[in-house]
Amino acid sequence: MTSTNSAKSGPPGASPSVSYWQQPPDPIADLRSSSDLPQDVDLVIVGSGISGSSIAHHLLNEKPELKIVMLEARQAASGASGRNGGHTKTATYRSFLENVQEVGEEDAVKVSKLEYDCMVAVHDFIKQQGMDCDAKQCDTVDIFYDQGHLDEAKIAVAKMEKLIGPSHPCSHHTFYTPEETRKNFFCEDSLGSIKYDAGSLSAYKLTVGILKLALEKGLNLQTTTPATSITKQASEHGKSTWTVSTPRGEIRTPTLVLATNGYTAHLYPKLQDVIVPFRGVVTAQRPGSSVAHQGDLPTTYSFVYKEGYEYMITRPAIDLPSTTTPATNGTSTFTTTANLSPNTYDIVIGGGLTKTANQGSGEFHTIDDTSSSIPSSIIDYLNTTPADFFGAANWGTDHALGRIKHVWSGIMGYSADGHPLVGPMPGEEGLWIDASFQGHGMVLCWLCAKAFVEMLLGRDGTELKTWFPDCFRVTEERLGKRFSGRLVGREIGEAQTVNGFDGN
Repeated sequence: MTSTNSAKSGPPGASPSVSYWQQPPDPIADLRSSSDLPQDVDLVIVGSGISGSSIAHHLLNEKPELKIVMLEARQAASGASGRNGGHTKTATYRSFLENVQEVGEEDAVKVSKLEYDCMVAVHDFIKQQGMDCDAKQCDTVDIFYDQGHLDEAKIAVAKMEKLIGPSHPCSHHTFYTPEETRKNFFCEDSLGSIKYDAGSLSAYKLTVGILKLALEKGLNLQTTTPATSITKQASEHGKSTWTVSTPRGEIRTPTLVLATNGYTAHLYPKLQDVIVPFRGVVTAQRPGSSVAHQGDLPTTYSFVYKEGYEYMITRPAIDLPSTTTPATNGTSTFTTTANLSPNTYDIVIGGGLTKTANQGSGEFHTIDDTSSSIPSSIIDYLNTTPADFFGAANWGTDHALGRIKHVWSGIMGYSADGHPLVGPMPGEEGLWIDASFQGHGMVLCWLCAKAFVEMLLGRDGTELKTWFPDCFRVTEERLGKRFSGRLVGREIGEAQTVNGFDGN
């Protein structure tokens, strides 16, 4: 089979918006481990995000003799892993009831446990390696402005407590009244809130850190080397060989791994409408004077209302380059100049999907992550969001340089059934996939990569089946499903549909 470019999905663009997290870019951003592209290797990984880097790390830990080449279309970790909102947040209560209905109680429990265990494992790994990832384990709070969503949250948490029990912390949640929410989390006019374990980090720094560990073990990283097509040939011994074409030549391998998330259908058209790209928008903002007076907020946040939600973390402020050019989009103007009057921390907040035309449906099936393409309606909305949620008294006066410090976008991968696709591609010997994480990769990718490597090394046995959900595996049945506009997504710790929150 030879793949061709898809009308609906294409390769990563050459001029993406500059991510807040990638300033400055890491020294390995443009690394090519060898000046020439190797012609024949044991394994090729397409994509240098959290999935691809984790697979390389896990594999080389066990098989350091493997010759592995990683191809990246742009700079290292320049996809969704370098562009998200910084959450390590499970929020599985928001998809739990639907998971029970659609994949059964056993898999629904496995999904919840995997997400929590992955979150903990990522933070433990960071500590063990001494990585500088701005990592913080903390509580998170979802603030509710819609009674229906709050009622559904209580039903979901009760179901989780019944099926999972108190022995696993993924079932532990605490609800707060409106008064308690106002006092503890500085949010006015809410109907209540729910708190549970979470964290925050720089996914860009984490991914780069994992890549560096793999490079030390022999990974050959080739940045700015996009895979333009893949072709399968039968070898003289009857086994398949995959040829990956790039502008710098071809590379052959018996094992090809697509860790390409929202761009996967570009290389493998059978996944057209099975995995669709989706553009998300995130901003970095300067806090108002009263919020800033509170210091770095102890929790991360989500703000849940009838039509959608936003997600927010706080982190130590960074000075962006003073030479950055102001960017204008429609009615919105934002300037990414240095902090002339520094604030101690930044607010990173994203979302606003439902504030675009047709409640955000146009953000699906797009791979354009340039600055000029960001919808002005989302920028305008996110500019007002933190002050509105905290209220005038709790927000205070705006920073002298304004609220928005930086805006960027990124392309995520969403599947037709709302779950990742992990494992061998049916009927395609040597072709493997680890993609479509619904914007929820920080609490999925690390352990999915571990399961992926177990499968790849022929250890897909009883132990793996005790914790890895069957609904994440690639099957012909799942490949037959098509994205139809309704989405059980998990963008950076949430569940939603195009037409609003789907609380089951």
